[in-house]
Amino acid sequence: MTSEQVPPSDLAALVVPQTGRLIETADPWEPYRLVGDDGTTVEAVSAWFADLLAAGRSTSTVRSYGMDLLRWFRFLWAQGVSWDRASRTEARDFSRWLQVAGKPSRPHWRHPDELPSTVPTNKMYAPSVRAHSETVLRGFYDFHRDEGSGPVLNPFPLDRSRRADRAHAHHNPMEPRRNERSGLYRPKVPTRIPRAVPDDQFNEIFARLPSHRDRALVAFYVSTGVRASELLSVTLGGVDPGRQLIRVIRKGSGATQELPASVDAFVWLRLYQVEMGDLIPAGRRQPLWWTLRRPVHPLTYHGVHRMFERVNNQAGTEATLHSLRHTAAYRMAEDPTLPLTDVQEVLGHAQLTTTQIYLTPRKEDVIRRVLTHHAEQTRRAKERVVPDPAPGYRPETLEVLFGRASS
Repeated sequence: MTSEQVPPSDLAALVVPQTGRLIETADPWEPYRLVGDDGTTVEAVSAWFADLLAAGRSTSTVRSYGMDLLRWFRFLWAQGVSWDRASRTEARDFSRWLQVAGKPSRPHWRHPDELPSTVPTNKMYAPSVRAHSETVLRGFYDFHRDEGSGPVLNPFPLDRSRRADRAHAHHNPMEPRRNERSGLYRPKVPTRIPRAVPDDQFNEIFARLPSHRDRALVAFYVSTGVRASELLSVTLGGVDPGRQLIRVIRKGSGATQELPASVDAFVWLRLYQVEMGDLIPAGRRQPLWWTLRRPVHPLTYHGVHRMFERVNNQAGTEATLHSLRHTAAYRMAEDPTLPLTDVQEVLGHAQLTTTQIYLTPRKEDVIRRVLTHHAEQTRRAKERVVPDPAPGYRPETLEVLFGRASS
């Protein structure tokens, strides 16, 4: 089946088999490899991965790009089109397919070898996912165009309307600068306000945590604002209770950074260590967090995510591990004695403008303050002295207008 045989109106009904895989190889030279249904490596993707790693991109970035490429290659395989023969037609249909087709069901992380269902779910791809995919695919084809191994024309071009100005033309500083690198099929991503966990929900979640280890994890998350994977990178030698510091490895840069944490976090950590006793191997380079099941293993992100998911189901909340980072950021940003640049340093933001989004009022706080305002206005209205009405006005009418009987 070719792209010309699939009308745009039928893209939602197009069945895209979940063929191929992105394999983690544990090889530092080639950490991830994209393979087809027959197990053959897609060399075009491997060449781009090598270029990304040479430019200093992290392995997590390679994995993220690989997932976008896997989605694109599956679409091409379902259409019967080779990647180097893809045109703007396939790119257009793929962008539209992401909008109307639901996310495919995925195998459970405990059983990755199980074949997933081909029936799409009712969850749609978010605009941020589609925008990221468009950027990755445009970079992939730019690389192969420069190498001479791909199409001369990029299937994911830049928006022509944004390139109409003359090169090096003068820009009026009073006018907002447009993004000249926006793709033709890149969707508009709405500005998202970070979601923090309200205090009452956080207290309910914390009360339901089943172990000292889980309480220590959540206490560190909400007091340091680290990402989920960064806290799991802490070793036994990276904990300094005397100075209330932990040493984490930053996700993006890979740099090591010391972060302050609350006293409660270190108290729960000590209780967890006493509880585990000799089950935790000694050594400064040993991981700090371990599974509670025997035999113990280093704790992974999936284990923490599953633990927090179970607690949320019990508490009837929808908080995520990443929302704990937003909660910590909001709490620090609301403290008038803490400079915003300090919050930026703790959160590891490259730009101060990223940290400034936490100055945006939270929805629940806005609702609470506005309702308080309305209640205060009602109280003042009741206390307001109503002058004697002029002769001829009916008392029941004045009661409706002013909310009280006239004097």
